Amino acid sequence: MENNVVLFDGVCNLCNSSVQFIIKHDHKQVFKFSSLQSVFGQKILQQNNLNPTDFNSFIVLINGKLYQKSTGALKVAKQLNFPINLAYIFIIVPSFIRDGVYNFVAKNRYKWFGKRDFCMIPSPNLKNRFIE
Repeated sequence: MENNVVLFDGVCNLCNSSVQFIIKHDHKQVFKFSSLQSVFGQKILQQNNLNPTDFNSFIVLINGKLYQKSTGALKVAKQLNFPINLAYIFIIVPSFIRDGVYNFVAKNRYKWFGKRDFCMIPSPNLKNRFIE
């Protein structure tokens, strides 16, 4: 199984922008990426008894452990370059509060940021960072 993989909604503009942000600030290239709609993404959802048609969650696998929603996002931020890694301080906020905010944004992300007709295709120089 792959380690350090960010799973994201491949048709969501906010999610795709988030992936671009992570790539830009992941100078050590710690993370790889896969859409939740991909074969790999579907396999991970099924292996973890998660709904294979629910793409409302940011998911990250770090050293074989799955993290979702705000905890997943903060675990990623912790691995990024300074000053983004300072965002990890928000892990002290109880997850029900963090995930409440996360769920509100996730519920409205298509309305606020739009949606693509198909998953993003990485550029040739980023192709090795994506799992299909």
